[in-house]
Amino acid sequence: MNSRAQKTSRLFSFEFFPPKTPDGVESLRRTRTELARLEPEFFSVTFGAGGSTREGTFEMVKEIQQLGLNGAPHISCIGANRDSIREMLDDYLAIGVKRLVALRGDIPSGLVDRGEFRYANELVTFIREITGDAFHIEVAAYPEFHPEAPNPQIDLENFKRKVEAGADSAITQYFYTPDAYFRFTEECEAVGITIPIVPGIMPITNYRQLARFSDTCGADIPRWIRKRLEQYQDDLPSLRQFGVEVSTRLCATLLEHGAPGLHIYTLNRYRPAREIWTRLPL
Repeated sequence: MNSRAQKTSRLFSFEFFPPKTPDGVESLRRTRTELARLEPEFFSVTFGAGGSTREGTFEMVKEIQQLGLNGAPHISCIGANRDSIREMLDDYLAIGVKRLVALRGDIPSGLVDRGEFRYANELVTFIREITGDAFHIEVAAYPEFHPEAPNPQIDLENFKRKVEAGADSAITQYFYTPDAYFRFTEECEAVGITIPIVPGIMPITNYRQLARFSDTCGADIPRWIRKRLEQYQDDLPSLRQFGVEVSTRLCATLLEHGAPGLHIYTLNRYRPAREIWTRLPL
């Protein structure tokens, strides 16, 4: 059994990405204010491929911390070395961060030097070596398995290596078939993985954008959902209403059957996440 396994109350969290424009910054501040009223456990902030948003990620997390909220920066090891990771960890410790999301990260097109770490388990090991238990470490999980994994068994083995390296909990890639999540967690339990695995939820607000994301990350959109979205793609009010209904039903099923919480990918918008939240018995 994993020594870091723990019993926790259900945790709810939201994810943001660093905006690129002043208008985007102001819009995100409004989103953060609205969602903070729901009292989530933390707000995670993404990290661009190859460290392309390193400064933006830090500044967002710093602002979250200064407001008395909990920020959880993503840290990617692709293109990084030990000194740069150590510097980031020191910076986050200095502003009171207690939680990290440790990832391998996307590989930018044309990248020649992948840095000193190849996989997320190596990053988790390094963080534990130099900071001990200073951080609660989240890692990624893939109920429908990672698009680069040759088969589900190898993907499960890769996930177990991250857990054994010292991960405290995991957040999944988004999915729309609850059986995929339940099957994955059962397989994890069968190999001794007992850390909380929180489902990642992607609200449906834009069909073309969702299809593009899903083709990239390997998340399946069931045929019945695709057909309805195709029907509604030029009728945004109907599409968004359908998207909220689908996501709310998914969340309710997951929580009813024991999921340890929800992590909502907001895409820096508060309305879909808030509407899903208010429809659930939270």
